[in-house]
Amino acid sequence: MKILLAEDDFVTRKFMVNFLSKYGECDVTVDGMEAVDAFMMALEDGEPYDLVCLDIMMPVMDGYQALVGIRNLEKERNVPEDKAARVIITTALNDEQNVKMAFELGCTIYSGKPIDKDRFEQALKKLNLI
Repeated sequence: MKILLAEDDFVTRKFMVNFLSKYGECDVTVDGMEAVDAFMMALEDGEPYDLVCLDIMMPVMDGYQALVGIRNLEKERNVPEDKAARVIITTALNDEQNVKMAFELGCTIYSGKPIDKDRFEQALKKLNLI
């Protein structure tokens, strides 16, 4: 599995890389703009990401903007829905408004922080990624 992680917090980034690396190749970005750029490069190289984990609160471009950018890139390149990246929002913002917005913008799963490894693994299994 090819994974893209966008997380600006060092401690969370380190935790997520250690956790996700056992499931596949994990590329890391520190803001939404880098995430969209990495996603675009992967599409152009013909090696798209299977999973994208996005924090919401990031500098330069937040997770919502990055999610919109990623979904727009997939539309522009006519990526079929069943081949689209699975996007998990990983954030401390767990209120109903943020959850609703994330799903409206195209996230697949919303995972609150702190990340619960068991629940996250269950989500990956539900998405048939592991």
